[in-house]
Amino acid sequence: MPQLIELVLLPHERDNQDLVRQKAARQAGIPPEQISHLEILKSSLDARSRQPVFRVRAEVFGPGEVFTPEPAILSGFRPVAGKKKVIIVGAGPAGYFAALELLELGIQPVVLDRGKDVQLRRRDLKAIQQFGEVNPHSNYCFGEGGAGTYSDGKLYTRSLKRGNVQKALKLLVEHGAKSDILTEAHPHIGSNKLPGVVQNIRQTILQYGGEVHFEQCVTDFILKEGRILGVRTEPSTVNGQGSMEFLADAVILATGHSARDIYRLLHHKGIRIEAKPFALGVRVEHPQPLIDSIQYKQNQRAEELPAASYSLVCQVGGRGVFSFCMCPGGLIVPSATAPGEIVVNGMSMSRRDSPFANSGMVTSVEPEDLAPWAKHGVFAAMELQTEVEQRLFAAGDGGQKGPALRLPDFIQGKMSTDLAGSSYIPGLYPAPIHELLPGFIYRRLREGLADFGRQMRGFLTAEANVVATESRTSSPIRIPRDPATLMHPEVQGLFPCGEGAGYAGGIISAAMDGQNVARAVVSWGFG
Repeated sequence: MPQLIELVLLPHERDNQDLVRQKAARQAGIPPEQISHLEILKSSLDARSRQPVFRVRAEVFGPGEVFTPEPAILSGFRPVAGKKKVIIVGAGPAGYFAALELLELGIQPVVLDRGKDVQLRRRDLKAIQQFGEVNPHSNYCFGEGGAGTYSDGKLYTRSLKRGNVQKALKLLVEHGAKSDILTEAHPHIGSNKLPGVVQNIRQTILQYGGEVHFEQCVTDFILKEGRILGVRTEPSTVNGQGSMEFLADAVILATGHSARDIYRLLHHKGIRIEAKPFALGVRVEHPQPLIDSIQYKQNQRAEELPAASYSLVCQVGGRGVFSFCMCPGGLIVPSATAPGEIVVNGMSMSRRDSPFANSGMVTSVEPEDLAPWAKHGVFAAMELQTEVEQRLFAAGDGGQKGPALRLPDFIQGKMSTDLAGSSYIPGLYPAPIHELLPGFIYRRLREGLADFGRQMRGFLTAEANVVATESRTSSPIRIPRDPATLMHPEVQGLFPCGEGAGYAGGIISAAMDGQNVARAVVSWGFG
């Protein structure tokens, strides 16, 4: 029977396979040559002391013990064309992983996305980066792969009880991701690698008989006697082929957290939606070497160590203030989904080799905070979100330049005369964001950031910029579903899914929710 062991490795030792094998043998009490196989189960970086180390959990297989790898998940797939159909609205992680699960279960997925495929999407990202032009159907949030494709690709999730994390990770590996995401405690693919993985997932869907239709914007639900029968779409480009109807046995709604038109369509059709808490704030960017020196307690980061990250949280007036989507060695990118908005997000390439580190710094917005927007009813939180994004846009020159302050000036509530260097390609300009943000948001952020400065000595520096607005942390709307069936309680055959429905937060949790919902669909209609 293989032995479970724990190893402590210095950074320069982790990639030395002979040395790791020797340490494993010593831990297992057998000679290195008697190890028939060494299986790494988990690896995590521990930087709490002055000497960072990697803590590794592994299985040691001794003489005569055979390691048998699990078969590929895709090896169990079979063609499904012509069988029962399920429409999936949205080609993000929730939608694509729901499609893969349906294929595995013998059901034909028909995926519709308002945006473009990963390759064509690049042109619209260039347009928003370099010219400030926002395509409302193809941007950093909308298009194949969803927001995760071009905004980092972090795979860490705390939602371990929500589904099969390893299955989601294995599917990513089987579609081209590096196998180390199976063992890293905080796995990451990178925005330069994810498009290829996403494209491979699409090819799997098509290979086994599924359908994927891009530039199809859902404009109506086809309902009859309390049941959804399909959707109507309009082309999202002028060269589209006109209105279309798609009919199926069920509809999975996996539109992401920024599809405001879908929320309004649901409300218009009398399909119940609910306001939910979300978070709003700014993005803070530091030089990466400064974060490295704080976290690793070294003047210069050792070559074998990854770009350092951080996770910060505190309470201000009974509300959480916390870091969100921290991107070591990353970039700030413009993430508006409509003209007239300023929205920023963070991303990292696979090497995480940018000279900057950025993170969202946000505070939770609860129903009690929304009294001034109460006239908007269920859309109160969404209207606050929209109002802030448009107000920050109006302060600028009509493009996607980011309103910003140096971090100490933001805390002190004063204008900056100039700004630190930044990764944000459209550029930054000094703006009174302490006045443009809602007062309750600014006050919490000011106190929270001051507290973070006490938690991380060196964090409060004029080398850091505060950039607005970090407003798409999660959906301000929840689409309710029955906990047992995962179906909307009022519409037979409608299955809300993922971040846009309010049940996920990040690539892996959305992917797992997609898998769960796909199984629920089959149990309901095809079991």
